[in-house]
Amino acid sequence: MHRLYDLIRRHPTWVDGIGAFVLLFMTFMAIAMSSPNGGYERPEFRSMIAAALLFVVVLLRRRRPEHMLVLAIGTGLFQLAADVPPIPSNFAFLVIIFTVASRPPRAPSWLALGTALAGPVAASLRWPDETDGTSFAQQALGVVFLTIAFCLAWVLGDSLRTRRAYWAELEQRAHRLEAERETQARMAVAAERARIARELHDVVAHNVSVMVVQADGAAYVLDTAPEQTRTALQTISGTGRQALTEMRRLLGVLRSEDGEGTGSEYVPQPGVEQLADLVDQVRDAGLPVDFRVEGTPRPLPRGVELTAYRIVQEALTNSRKHGGPRVVATVRLEYGADALTVRAEDDGRGAQRELYEERGADGMGHGLIGMRERVGMVGGVLVAGPRPGGGFRISATLPLTGAE
Repeated sequence: MHRLYDLIRRHPTWVDGIGAFVLLFMTFMAIAMSSPNGGYERPEFRSMIAAALLFVVVLLRRRRPEHMLVLAIGTGLFQLAADVPPIPSNFAFLVIIFTVASRPPRAPSWLALGTALAGPVAASLRWPDETDGTSFAQQALGVVFLTIAFCLAWVLGDSLRTRRAYWAELEQRAHRLEAERETQARMAVAAERARIARELHDVVAHNVSVMVVQADGAAYVLDTAPEQTRTALQTISGTGRQALTEMRRLLGVLRSEDGEGTGSEYVPQPGVEQLADLVDQVRDAGLPVDFRVEGTPRPLPRGVELTAYRIVQEALTNSRKHGGPRVVATVRLEYGADALTVRAEDDGRGAQRELYEERGADGMGHGLIGMRERVGMVGGVLVAGPRPGGGFRISATLPLTGAE
């Protein structure tokens, strides 16, 4: 049965051709077997013409339903005008009405419904039943039954059209939902990769810059101050281990395949309490830093703590990279009523203009881009630029309400 259905679905024109041929054959047999006093006393040639036209209607009903409806109506008018009484091929009217009603265009469907209502009435008026004993009520009942049959064909076709439209809408909705899920998945992946890229930048840029400074200092005093060289090498070793530890935690997020492996246990989450250790590390690397906390410290949202830490880390890294010799940095952490203000500045020569105005258009300003993204994620405001009197200043206001 399933194979038969597949065959019919793959070759609909063949199926329609077989049905049309059956109707044509039945009509020719009825014409041939009709008696001189029967219903086909008229010239058989006209009946054959009508049967041939209806054969075409059934054969091409799927390819050209609107055109075949017009052809069927024309054939019916031809039968009325040429006095061709009903023939077996008139079953094609039911077929074409069903076909047109099952298609999306509504105008041809309404025309088919009008044909279904008018056809039986016109046929009964053109060829009334003159059999003895047939009353008007019986004739009217026959017209009603015939009209119901035609209308039922239209109703079945219209129901099929509604069902097809419903399934098409469900398919479109499923495609849209699938596309939205794919888009959301891509956005989530892009956001996660951007977050990891920011973390890697902060970790690598800060720790590597400390190691470079210590290595340069060790090379400079290698022969004259062995103790300082040893201290510098120990700082390089400790900083390298710290960087490796944080990078392993970050890479654990990338290697994780289950949903539980993307939690905070794999991600470095330093906060404001670790700022003192960060400042001490920078001081050991040779950059004088004046660090102060103003206001009353209190628990902060995790996102605000991490953002504050990364801002100070990036600012001090930039001071070492761009401040020049004998630069002095200042870090202020101010607890307000509804916001945390982080201020980091230095008295050096400052950064290049494209690093803070063009958002790293030269490929070197990714740190400031990361700052803006971090501050934007917690709903804060970041101001970065030259300081009056020389140097560079970074100021971030991080709201404490609504941040996580």
